Amino acid sequence: MIKHAPLFDTDKVAKYYSEKDGVPIQYVCTSDLTVSDLPMDIFYSESPHPQFGNRYFGLYMDPLQNHLMITNADKIEEMEFGMVKDKDGDYWYSQSHHDCIFIDGNMIDGGRAYIRHSGECDIFKVIDGEMIRSIFVD
Repeated sequence: MIKHAPLFDTDKVAKYYSEKDGVPIQYVCTSDLTVSDLPMDIFYSESPHPQFGNRYFGLYMDPLQNHLMITNADKIEEMEFGMVKDKDGDYWYSQSHHDCIFIDGNMIDGGRAYIRHSGECDIFKVIDGEMIRSIFVD
C-alpha cells in the first residue's frame, strides 16, 4: 500500500467534483508539479474535462493570496516517484522538493525534483490515475 499525506479531505473533494462534473473522480497523490515546495492534491478523471481537456487536476492553497487554487495536473504522468518501504511493507514518497521523510531506517527526499534515498528504493509512475511500480533502484 502507498501512504499519502493529503492536504485536504480527498474523499470529500472527489465526491464534490464527481457530482459537479458528472464523472467519477479519484485521488491519486499529493505532489509538487513545476513549482518547488508547493505540493497539491492531484485527482484523476478517466474522461477529459469537457472545457479544458485535462484528465488530472491539482488543488492547493495559494500561499500568497491564501485561497484555494485549481490547476491542470496532466504533467504528473511525466514524473517519477521514488518510494521507500516501512517495516510493514507500505511505500512512502517525498511530496515536494524539500520534503525529507525518514521511516524505519529508510529515507526518501526530493519530491519530483530529484530522488535521494537510503535503503532500497522503487520508482513509481502515475499511469491512468494509478501509481505503478516501474523500476527498482539499489
